[in-house]
Amino acid sequence: MDEKQIPQVSVGIMNEPQVAFVLNGAYRVNGAECTGDQLAQCVEGMVEWNGNRYGELMFEPADPDTASFTLKDVTIGVSFHWKRQEDQTFKGALRFIVEDGKLTPINVLSVEDYLLSVISSEMSANASLELLKAHAVISRSWLLAQIHGIKPDSADRNPDAPGEMMDTPEELVKWWDRDDHVNFDVCADDHCQRYQGITRATTPKVEQAINATWGEVLMHHGELCDARFSKSCGGVMEEFENCWEPHHHDYLEARRDSENEEDFPDLTREDNAAEWILSSPSAFCNTTDPEILSQVLNDYDQETKDFYRWKVEYTQDELTQLIHERTGIDYGRIRDLQPVARGTSGRLYRLRIVGEKRERIIGKELTIRYALSPSCLYSSAFVVEKHDVGEDGYPAKFVLRGAGWGHGAGLCQIGAAVMGAKGYDYKQILLHYFVGASIEKRY
Repeated sequence: MDEKQIPQVSVGIMNEPQVAFVLNGAYRVNGAECTGDQLAQCVEGMVEWNGNRYGELMFEPADPDTASFTLKDVTIGVSFHWKRQEDQTFKGALRFIVEDGKLTPINVLSVEDYLLSVISSEMSANASLELLKAHAVISRSWLLAQIHGIKPDSADRNPDAPGEMMDTPEELVKWWDRDDHVNFDVCADDHCQRYQGITRATTPKVEQAINATWGEVLMHHGELCDARFSKSCGGVMEEFENCWEPHHHDYLEARRDSENEEDFPDLTREDNAAEWILSSPSAFCNTTDPEILSQVLNDYDQETKDFYRWKVEYTQDELTQLIHERTGIDYGRIRDLQPVARGTSGRLYRLRIVGEKRERIIGKELTIRYALSPSCLYSSAFVVEKHDVGEDGYPAKFVLRGAGWGHGAGLCQIGAAVMGAKGYDYKQILLHYFVGASIEKRY
């Protein structure tokens, strides 16, 4: 295989005032030979990191097979409940730029080398071969779709979904997507895909999955699929437009995560959503099998025990303070959280916050999840219970009972793991989650 045929990807790893790093082997710095102990001499005088005058730094490995670099104190799980820092080691080239007065180290490498890490970072490197193959295809598809800037036509807009982002006194509609990055293709955290270099030990099985699907991508009507995935859909898959831009993708449609794909209620209706979320219907992702879960959940993910159905409780004072801190808006004492609009999985993409001082509708799903958790709520598929409502109309306690983990669109990782354990091959898994798509070889 001609290596020149394999696309390259640039990955933004972190953005900090200072970055400590170590070169493990010989590198060329802006074309000059340099090893770790010569680094200061190589760099001296080249750059002033003051945000006003600087030259780009590019570290290229003299021998790509043996050289690597280590970045210190990389934050992973940004905004999530398991957030932490760790040292991470990477293959490929290292480029530094300045963004917003801070340093951003960028790893430049081939798409297939990138996937070796993504598959091992997003799930266990010891997962079943068919699950690893499926994830290789969706991760490759999603990445190439971002690099090539695939966008549906305006005719594909969902007229019922909120339009452009808005921020008014009455309503906040916001979402996060790859357009947030302008100086590199993708970031290294859950905002895009988890990428942790060679820090996450890969296995021969991961390499086998990459090689078996080399260059394979999901396509739909001649276009690359924007192949999304999350931990657990909660029983029914969500549609794209309820999480991100108001565009509809035919391959990201509502389906039950089971052999009976069409057997699910209309979860955009409040009564159906409440009944669904408060029960525990059968689904591929409805599992507590520790062996299957260990294929998807890395050590820090396994700290989350309940994900198919979960519960979060706040006192009235706790919720009032939390929403004030997370949104920056003083609603006063919170009187109510009112569902306004739900997607096909029962996930809220518009929620009204009612306080004694003001009320406002917020969305989409991730905005809601950020507002109602010190880190990030598992999902926005929840119903609100108000307990001990006083004569003044204010509850003493709010209980959120929810379903699923993540946005719920596209491949459900835990459901896919169960499918692999049941004997489905990777193509069957992919076509269950991406309706009407085809698997084609890109290079």
